[in-house]
Amino acid sequence: MDLSLYFVTGRELLPPGKEYLESLEEALQGGVTAVQIREKNSDTLEFLQIARQSKILCMKYNVPLIINDRIDIALAIQANGVHLGQTDMPVHVAKTLLPTGMVIGVSCNNMDHVRKAIEDGVDYIGIGAVWGTTTKELTNPIIGVRGVGSLLQALDGTFIKAVAIGGINSSTVLRTLHGSVSPSGHRLDGIAVVSQIAASATPRSAAQRLKDSFEAWVHGFDVQNQTVQVYDVETIKNGVVELLQVIRDKNPLIHQITNVVVTNQSANATLALGASPIMATASEEMHDLSRIPGALLINFGTITDKDSMILAGKYANEAQKPLVFDPVGVGATQFRKTTASELLNTWQASVIKGNPGEMAALANSKEVQAKGVDSVGSGFADPASFIRELAKKERCVAVMTGPTDWVSDGTTVVKLDNGRKILGDITGSGCLVGTCVATFCAGASLLATAPGTNPGTESEKLVRGNMLIGAIGGVLALTVAAECAAERSDVHGSGTFLPALIDELYKLKPETLLSRAKVHVL
Repeated sequence: MDLSLYFVTGRELLPPGKEYLESLEEALQGGVTAVQIREKNSDTLEFLQIARQSKILCMKYNVPLIINDRIDIALAIQANGVHLGQTDMPVHVAKTLLPTGMVIGVSCNNMDHVRKAIEDGVDYIGIGAVWGTTTKELTNPIIGVRGVGSLLQALDGTFIKAVAIGGINSSTVLRTLHGSVSPSGHRLDGIAVVSQIAASATPRSAAQRLKDSFEAWVHGFDVQNQTVQVYDVETIKNGVVELLQVIRDKNPLIHQITNVVVTNQSANATLALGASPIMATASEEMHDLSRIPGALLINFGTITDKDSMILAGKYANEAQKPLVFDPVGVGATQFRKTTASELLNTWQASVIKGNPGEMAALANSKEVQAKGVDSVGSGFADPASFIRELAKKERCVAVMTGPTDWVSDGTTVVKLDNGRKILGDITGSGCLVGTCVATFCAGASLLATAPGTNPGTESEKLVRGNMLIGAIGGVLALTVAAECAAERSDVHGSGTFLPALIDELYKLKPETLLSRAKVHVL
């Protein structure tokens, strides 16, 4: 059974002048691959008539028909399957009533639900609600995009399929698909949609857009899994140098929603590298800024612009613009944890950067603790494995800063050993790393999107759109500049170090990066 575009009907959502059967047929023409009839407020006779009429249409397009809850209706029309909620008839009882071969699906909201579904031997599960929805009253908590992956991982080694449901529409579908992948690589088999199709005046085109999005994503996912980039130290160094030149040639705009403590020095660091900063926080500006080539940095050290952060991230994703997230002090308060989860469920970060305490808080690890914006404890026993798994979980590049910096895309782990202790003695040194990472990621993005560009050098091919090289470049730029600044005779402490650091970012040369960069590929 193809569950890629699973349409759950909702006659109460039909727009004025649109008949149910007309809408259903248009949806089938648009690419719906499975239909579930959900009639919570109809009496038995009405439900039976609707199901019979729906089956005729589904058979015309060779699409399976599933009945929600009502086993008697499913048997009466010889439907292809039934879908059961957690408070509906138990699966083991349903199996005694249904003929062999009839599909059984179950709604799942947590790991206990999934384990029971596996034990019962269902054919598929519906995971949700992934987003907030007005289609039905929710009796279980919203899972969020990032909560789907762990449930999918429980299906490893089974033949049970999975679809996501709840608030999925043309605006949320790609975020849902990209974020709903387990660390082991288990992805969704489909998306279940209600109002996006049922409430549409043009259900055929609504279904077609969703189907196209799903198929494009699956193709990209398969291509990505088949392509494994092998990195070596020289290739990485040359890629970083390539990006430094692109930044100085192209002068990308780095939009930064950052904390009030570091606004000035972050802007100066951006300028020193050759990019252009804008520290805009008004929600009305977010759409326009996302259309200017560059990158977006969201640093929530002082969380006062959450609505703008949400909008900016959404628009950056739409524009395929690099988004660097710096969850400053995320482990310090429950409010910060909740806010970080809301942001990461709403949009997809290209890079997440933080210190060990912050990254441990995101991963719900107790191995390292947070003290305000700082980390306490001896550190991770195996930082390479930790950062690799976090990158897999969040589906992005992860950067963990400290005396040693760790960067991973979920496959490759790179260890960086540059920097000086004095870097940690100035306010916002970690925030400056985020600024530099966003700037280098902007360079990688500019290479990827430049129209009519030639294939270029081997290093240029590598860095086009490569957020791993962008993240490494940002870290190296700041830490190498810090070494140069710390060695200057006019630096006597943290007060004289900061302006010297900005100077050294401004003066940073390719040969300095190449000679000083301490890069180890694990």
